[in-house]
Amino acid sequence: MSPKVLLACLGSALAAAGAAAAEVARRPNIVFIFSDDHAYQAISAYGDFRKLVDTPNLDRIARGGMRFDRCLVPNSICGPSRATVLTGTYNHINRFTNNAPGARFDGSQTTFPKLLRRAGYQTAIVGKWHLGSDPTGFDFWQILPNHGDYYDPAMIRNGEQIRLEGYVTDLITDVALDWLEQRDKTKPFLLMCQHKAPHREWLPAPRHLGADGDRVYPEPATLFDDYSGRGPAERNQDMTIAATMHERDLKLVRPRILPERYHAEWDAYYEPRNAAFRAANPQGRDLVRWKYQRYLHDYLATIRAVDENVGRVLDYLEREGLADNTLIVYSSDQGFFLGEHGWFDKRWIYEESLRTPLLMRWPGVIEPGRVDRHLVSNLDFAETFLEAAGVPVPAEMQGRSLLPLLRGEAPKDWRTAFYYQYYEFPRPHHVQPHYGVVTDRYKLVHFFGPNADAFAPELFDLQSDPQELRSVYEDPGYRETREQLTKELARLRRELRVPEEIPESWFRGERQ
Repeated sequence: MSPKVLLACLGSALAAAGAAAAEVARRPNIVFIFSDDHAYQAISAYGDFRKLVDTPNLDRIARGGMRFDRCLVPNSICGPSRATVLTGTYNHINRFTNNAPGARFDGSQTTFPKLLRRAGYQTAIVGKWHLGSDPTGFDFWQILPNHGDYYDPAMIRNGEQIRLEGYVTDLITDVALDWLEQRDKTKPFLLMCQHKAPHREWLPAPRHLGADGDRVYPEPATLFDDYSGRGPAERNQDMTIAATMHERDLKLVRPRILPERYHAEWDAYYEPRNAAFRAANPQGRDLVRWKYQRYLHDYLATIRAVDENVGRVLDYLEREGLADNTLIVYSSDQGFFLGEHGWFDKRWIYEESLRTPLLMRWPGVIEPGRVDRHLVSNLDFAETFLEAAGVPVPAEMQGRSLLPLLRGEAPKDWRTAFYYQYYEFPRPHHVQPHYGVVTDRYKLVHFFGPNADAFAPELFDLQSDPQELRSVYEDPGYRETREQLTKELARLRRELRVPEEIPESWFRGERQ
């Protein structure tokens, strides 16, 4: 080979290598921050009329990117939601339907972290996993066993049992930032930073015990919902502030695991207030009101720590010059009731449970300060991350990439109806299994599972009844709507391959 030809070949090879390197550099980093049970009502960017808490760092993501106002989950419960995020599939496909003991995620399935890793991404997950089996598809993983503890938590680092000292939200962020610092900086990365907070029992960081100054929080209009206008399922549940919250939820006794070094500070805050409560001995609605105030204090205090730590991640990305080429996402595994309908927890197709917060920022792609009201879902996350990275989306995934919406290019065929299905029964909250179809205005709900014949279908019109207090299923004026939604529900069940017969293990949480 002549020198000229050799130089030409070498030049071509170098050019190709340079182009490939440039393509790798253009692929965005992905930072996915995920909390547990974070209600959209508790993010100030959502502008809730109750103005429960300020979240300046979460608001930074919204201001610099996009706030989604109708992000829905297919199954409003922790583990199944996480399985959907990983696989882009419904739980009847990924076979993780509930949180009960024995439920284990099949880690051999296709997941978006595996596909990103094969495509050259470094991948890491830190924090709450809650899927029974060990994580797969990650170069590094450090997770909480089961739900984990708020103080001095045990963790599992790449299979090794360890214990850390401190507050769990701070520690998860410490580990995540350390991984970012130590990673191979020649590769794009996926970081999944998954918080325990604000999961029950809502234990605040000591620094936030009095952060709200004993504020009296506004009550939701439905705090004393009597469930009239709906069927027996709503009355039969066991998730009310009035009857279900126990003394540890309410901090009338110390947490089971509270390191001794925190006892004095904890007791200094709670004991005078507990003594005043016992002396007043409230009853009836006054007792519910007291419980609601204590619940809001503790729940929102854990949110303060989440927001502070989101700020730490944002600051790191900006300080290291990574922010401009990073897709940052904040979401939760589902919504949560903050006293609406007298409830805490989730599970229901009702709006506070069905809707999860979703904030995304990607400079140069998402126009800052945008709000989107399309029906989107955590079912769409995997497809979005893969398309953003230039990785083909597997045909078995059941969501759609959000990239067109992020660019402001709403597809004409975007979904106008969404399928929901909840399984877990009877423990822990005795919520009757149900499935349904959701549109921008309506919800049609059917109950299934044990004793399903006792529960009539329900239909809600969010336009005339935004608080979902009255089923209009039997109202003659909604006959045409009911028929249309029934057809749409049948279509979705066919397209999504929903089985007609549900195995009992899908309710009880046996190995699947």
